[in-house]
Amino acid sequence: MTAVPPVVWFVVPDGVDDPERVSGGNVFDRRVEVELRRLGWVVRLVRVEPDAPGDPFDGVPDDALVLLDGLVAISAPAAVESAARRLRVAVLVHMVADAFEDADPRMVEGERASLSHAHRVIATSEWARDELVGRCLSPADRIVVATPGADAATPTAGTSAGGSLLCVGVVAPHKGQDTLIEALAGLAADPTWSCTIAGSVSADRSFAAKLETDAARAGLSERITWTGVLRPEDLDAAYARADVLIAPSRTESYGIAVGDALRRGIPVIASRVGGLPEAARPEDAAILVPPGDPTALGFALRRWIEDPGLRARLSAAARRSAPDRPSWRETARTIGQTLAGLT
Repeated sequence: MTAVPPVVWFVVPDGVDDPERVSGGNVFDRRVEVELRRLGWVVRLVRVEPDAPGDPFDGVPDDALVLLDGLVAISAPAAVESAARRLRVAVLVHMVADAFEDADPRMVEGERASLSHAHRVIATSEWARDELVGRCLSPADRIVVATPGADAATPTAGTSAGGSLLCVGVVAPHKGQDTLIEALAGLAADPTWSCTIAGSVSADRSFAAKLETDAARAGLSERITWTGVLRPEDLDAAYARADVLIAPSRTESYGIAVGDALRRGIPVIASRVGGLPEAARPEDAAILVPPGDPTALGFALRRWIEDPGLRARLSAAARRSAPDRPSWRETARTIGQTLAGLT
């Protein structure tokens, strides 16, 4: 007799696959959906606009398994409370709102209320798990960690000068590209580097416009390429040309781009904040600097550019560790086992 495949209702933000709304959370959701299907799950995708009126669980049958994106959960805590009485709900936490000083108080309260009713909480980093426990948002025995995966890729060769810099992520204040521009301004006299900044500029257009203005004033316009959102094949090509990935975030729960770079054998210069140090393992494949500190980032970049021995050591460590990076299949398997445990 053929076994009946397990079913999960995956409630995600509307626009999860919109290329102009690319985020780490959206990438995570899309990849997990694909890999759960490959593992034999029937995934019923429910798209919800956060803060939209109505019940995001309307139409989900009683006793169903639900995987709920945390952004939707935060915006609908009353619906989560009601759903938890008739459904088996696991909330997927991409970010811990309460950990950020400038968080909207409504998001913080929505997070606390919705997580209190979740049957399981799936955190996307060890840092997020520790924050959830430390802030009494969820007990440790209810939390499972499923870190983002990375796809297998051919290691990059890099350039002899090491000056091909890459920064990947939505162009927004929390990603810290302004820190990077200021750091690069201090290296303007060095002719050996160029920088590609890949990511959507639509999240905060005024911030993106100011960055371009600041870069122009520093005389960097011809050395910085703003690509906007890249198609997967073009993003692969950008990684293939890169010597080092720069992740200057002010806040970050993990850092998918960091994992993607290291999976390709590309070392990383990143902020020591949130889950970035976790993503940037092993330590000998990365340089970590304080967040929001252009002087420290500029010093790290100068070390990278001027010291071929340092570049060789970091690159070798990144290439050695590349095969050991977790895959998206492993991420989805952890989530699937968590969901199955709720049956």
